[in-house]
Amino acid sequence: MAVQSYLWLAAILFGIGLIGVLTKRNALIVMMSVELMLNAANLTFLAFARQSGNLGAHAIAFFVIAVAAAEAAVGLAIVIAVFRSRGDVNVDEVRALRE
Repeated sequence: MAVQSYLWLAAILFGIGLIGVLTKRNALIVMMSVELMLNAANLTFLAFARQSGNLGAHAIAFFVIAVAAAEAAVGLAIVIAVFRSRGDVNVDEVRALRE
């Protein structure tokens, strides 16, 4: 499979994630969209690593996976705390974290 195919797939995945972040109001769906965007970035790194044979992109991909796991854990904890206190996880209505 050519590198262009991987890049097109990554662009489509990133676009779907971007649309999800910009249009959805549920915090869980926004978090899933961010994860989709991070996975698209990983796919791009690995596609270029396949083309060039560079192992540095693999290391970057592992760091992105670690950051995505940490973001998911912390984000889910915040969403659960907000849901317990307010009963809703609508992103537009949650302004209590700013104060």
